[in-house]
Amino acid sequence: MTQNIYDDEGFFQGYSQLSRSVHGLDGAPEWETLRSMLPDLSGASVLDLGCGFGWFSRWAREHGGAEKVIGVDVSENMLERGKAETQDSNISYIKADLETLELDSEKYDLAYSSLAFHYIENLQGLLKEVHRSLKPGGSLVCSVEHPIYTASSRPEWIQHPSGHQTWPVDHYQQEGPRTTNWLAEGVIKQHRTMGTYLNMLIGLGFTITHVEDWGPSEAQLAAHPEWEEEGHRPMFMLMSARK
Repeated sequence: MTQNIYDDEGFFQGYSQLSRSVHGLDGAPEWETLRSMLPDLSGASVLDLGCGFGWFSRWAREHGGAEKVIGVDVSENMLERGKAETQDSNISYIKADLETLELDSEKYDLAYSSLAFHYIENLQGLLKEVHRSLKPGGSLVCSVEHPIYTASSRPEWIQHPSGHQTWPVDHYQQEGPRTTNWLAEGVIKQHRTMGTYLNMLIGLGFTITHVEDWGPSEAQLAAHPEWEEEGHRPMFMLMSARK
C-alpha cells in the first residue's frame, strides 16, 4: 500500500501552506510547461491520478473543456478539501490506492498525474493499467521529482570546495526507496533513473512525445528571483506519451 503521508496531520498542515496548495496551479512553477504538453481536452474524459485538492480536475473542466473528470487519491484529507471546493457534478473523486488501482478499459482520453508517481513502488503495474484505460490515441501527461533530485541519500545543497552551492548526485544507479524528512519525518519516495521511467513507458506500448528537465524560464526568474537555484539542477521531470 502507498504510504499515506498526506493524512499525517503534521505533514498535511505543512503541505497546506505551500504555494501550490494556497494558489493552486498558478503556485506550481512547472504548471506552465505541463499545460503546454496537454492535448485538446474539449469533450474529453479525464483521469487525474493523485488528484490532491482537485486543482487540475477543476481546471480541466473550467478551462480545458473536458466533459468528465475523475480524480483519484489515497488521502482522505486531500479528497475532503477537493470535494468541498468542487461544485460540478461532472467531476467525481474516488479514494483508491494507486498501487492496486484497477481501471476500465479504453475509457479515458487523458491520464494526468502531478508529482505522484515517485511515491509508487509498483509503478509498472499502475502504468500498465493506465495504458489499458486510455482510448486509442489517448495521452498520458505526468510529472515526477527528477531522478537527479531523488537519487541522493541526502538530497540537499552542499558546499562545493570552490565555495558555491552544489547538488549531490550519488547512488543514482541504485534504484529503490529513499526516506527523507520533508514536512514530516520518514517520507518514502521511490528513486528511478531516467532510463527506467522512459523504457517503462516504451515497454508498455506508449509512444513518448515529450520529456522536459524542468527549469524556470527567464520570465519566471524575473518574477521569482528566489527560483534561481532551480536552474542549477532539475527538480522535476515532465513527460507526455500517447497510446
